[in-house]
Amino acid sequence: MEYYAHKTEGREQTVKEHLEQTAELAKENAVEPFKSLAYECGLLHDVGKYTKSFQRRINGENVKCEHSICGAQWVKDNFRNDPFAFLMEYCIAGHHTGLPDGGSRVDKDKPTLQARLKSKTDDYSYFLKEISPKRPDSKALLGLLAASKDRDDRLEKYSFFTRYIFSCLTDADFINTESVFSPQTKRGIEGDFKAALEKLDKKLSDFKADTRVNAVRKNLLEHAVENSNDLDEINILNMPTGSGKTLCSMKIALEYAVKEHKKRIIYVIPYTSIIEQTADIFSGIFGEDLFVLQHHSNFDYEMQKDDNITTADKLKRTCENWDAPLIVTTSVQFFQSIYHYKSSRLRKLHNMADSVIVFDEIHLMPIDLLQPCLRGIGYITKYLNSNAIFLSATMPDYFPLFNAFLPENKVKELISDKSDFDCFSNCSYNNLGKTSFERIAEKANDYISSLIIVNKRKSAQDIYKMLSGKRFHLSTYMTPSHRSKVIEQIRAALKNNEKITVVSTSLVEAGVDLDFEAVFRELAGLDSILQSGGRCNREGRRENGEVFVFESEEKLQGGLDMKANISREMLTKYDSICSEKAVEDYYGRIFKFSDEQIKAYSIVKIRDKDGNQATDAMSLPLRSFAESFKYIKDDTIGIVVDNCKEAHKLIEAIDNGSLSAKRRLQRYSVAVRANSEFNEMLENGLIEKHGDVFVLTSNDYYDDEVGLLKEHGDIIV
Repeated sequence: MEYYAHKTEGREQTVKEHLEQTAELAKENAVEPFKSLAYECGLLHDVGKYTKSFQRRINGENVKCEHSICGAQWVKDNFRNDPFAFLMEYCIAGHHTGLPDGGSRVDKDKPTLQARLKSKTDDYSYFLKEISPKRPDSKALLGLLAASKDRDDRLEKYSFFTRYIFSCLTDADFINTESVFSPQTKRGIEGDFKAALEKLDKKLSDFKADTRVNAVRKNLLEHAVENSNDLDEINILNMPTGSGKTLCSMKIALEYAVKEHKKRIIYVIPYTSIIEQTADIFSGIFGEDLFVLQHHSNFDYEMQKDDNITTADKLKRTCENWDAPLIVTTSVQFFQSIYHYKSSRLRKLHNMADSVIVFDEIHLMPIDLLQPCLRGIGYITKYLNSNAIFLSATMPDYFPLFNAFLPENKVKELISDKSDFDCFSNCSYNNLGKTSFERIAEKANDYISSLIIVNKRKSAQDIYKMLSGKRFHLSTYMTPSHRSKVIEQIRAALKNNEKITVVSTSLVEAGVDLDFEAVFRELAGLDSILQSGGRCNREGRRENGEVFVFESEEKLQGGLDMKANISREMLTKYDSICSEKAVEDYYGRIFKFSDEQIKAYSIVKIRDKDGNQATDAMSLPLRSFAESFKYIKDDTIGIVVDNCKEAHKLIEAIDNGSLSAKRRLQRYSVAVRANSEFNEMLENGLIEKHGDVFVLTSNDYYDDEVGLLKEHGDIIV
């Protein structure tokens, strides 16, 4: 009897072909010393298709068949006492439904691995006549675990190795299956790092050292590049706001990629509000030599019109597993691609290997997620032959955390001489203490160009109503498309030296290159205050700029309140809050205050809380941890604003059953909090459902200047 894994429209693939081809692809996906383990997982993942029931099902009969657990059961029975048997069981059992929790040996009728291993299956033993699985060679991997400083470190590594092998396996399984059902499918994007580097060098050579600021930018670039000839696993690039961090980091990444034959560069950015700007900068420099694959919520490749590069379908497929030389993505996408349990997310993890990964604004990693985020970066660089560059103008001292969670990783600072950093301190910081929004609006009017940054969206709208003259408003109550247009209007007004006042939330603090005479910043974290200062006298063309820090009557909550309290102390304690000592003190206090919180959140701590799971040495709550890992805490729902032709066409497409239009509508959507704002708007009839999206019922609820309104003329709370 011939056993088949796939049948479709005259094309057939035997189970033997599928297993052997998937095993080879999984092995190809993996780096040493993981190749043997990946190969054996690929060879065993679908042995359950050797059952008579699966063959009846593939021939059209309506029969139930549990095939995905069979290979895991075989591993459990035949690889006893192998330290990586559990890892193989996780990966094989979860290759369809996602990685499960390990559970306990006493589990029954649960979705855990331990319970599923007890499932009754049909006879699949025929596979041994066609397939010859072997115990994987895991000596080197055992050595990596043995180097761990304690049990917690071993379990953290083990869970990472499991997700990595799962990524190698599931991507291989998907692509091999795709080759049967869609043999004409094209994947992957080519790029020329060397040609891109030549273009970047040409761009950098065009910059003139005609001011002290530009001269120091040039010196910092040369200094950082010289120190990056031999990157360590983790590299610290601490450069002031306005010093040219973006292009400097890309030059370092390209030079190292060319020298060490890296497969890709991954640029990780925290804000979707600035990610497109960064991608546009790279695209403008590299052109067709190095295509920039954007992977974030506000971008859709169906809007790309250049068919000479590749098709929209190919680009969307490439986003699935990051098979591209240059990826620009968000922190959310990156870290969820390390800690998720679903194959659709984890598929790209294996393509983080052999890469240079740049983390822009690294200081914005959530405090409570510092341990898993740093561990993830550390393991990718230590075991997957990648290098990380930490990029920030307000760099925390991560070394105590490296020592705690990544003692084996090598870390290097790329800027050792910081004597010229004060060149970028082109403004003075003044503490106004508590004052009213009305007073801030009045004082801002004293300057040709002024920027007011507040902590809450409603505060921005309130102040905007108080302003006179030419004024602009920016917040996430505006759609991304709307914000982009307003930012261009602001740039034009600044270029023409018009008298303007801009009020914004913190979205303007990073990556938005605007230059004001004065900046007013509501009290927040020191990093936010200093980032705000980066929008003041940015180019140093004025004798001095002024940044005013003020407190309002608005109450802050949680982490923001804690950071603001520490900032208040820094403003009193230090003559210059820009100093390296002030920044180090600020983060030192935050890390000390949050020490227990940082230590508490890890997969091992969650495991140990479950007494049953803790009885089994390698039982890990892989799914539970993934479900608890939220890089963004507040769940939001996008509300589409139907106020332009493009949005209207996409809504019509949704109504006509289009699935692809939903993502494209994100550029015309406003994110509101799911459990408060959304429910209130739904109850009050402000939104209605169109297919899978929610649309504002009337444009009376969206103002052309400030964005979303609760009622016509009444700003949303």
